[in-house]
Amino acid sequence: MNADSFPPHIQPGERVVLFDGVCKLCNGWARFLIRHDRERLFKLASVQSPEGQAILRWYGLPTDHFDTMAYIEGRELFVRSDAVLRIARLLPWPWRLGGVLRVIPAALRDWLYDRIALNRYRLFGRHEVCLLPSPDHEQRFLQAGN
Repeated sequence: MNADSFPPHIQPGERVVLFDGVCKLCNGWARFLIRHDRERLFKLASVQSPEGQAILRWYGLPTDHFDTMAYIEGRELFVRSDAVLRIARLLPWPWRLGGVLRVIPAALRDWLYDRIALNRYRLFGRHEVCLLPSPDHEQRFLQAGN
């Protein structure tokens, strides 16, 4: 990671959410963000996409097995419950109320997050392949060259 540059495919000021593109729960989260992020604050990328893989490598994170959602704000990386709560505080009312959960100690929040993340395929299912954005949502996804 180079402190003077931004992760690949991310421009200064962009906020990017990396999610597991084959996880049904994670895809539901991405659809939720598309629906409720009316100001279009967030770009999305699956961890399986070339852009997602490049970002994971830039941060030195595993590219073959990734058990958390990641949120990048500028150069800063947030994972697990911190990522969810940072995103929630930027969503419109009433979703931003989720940010108050930051009062719960991170160790407890992350323990709960990990229980769900580690069992997400069993609990919610998985797609055989990473879903591609529909044409009307394509601009919401991070793309090489953007």
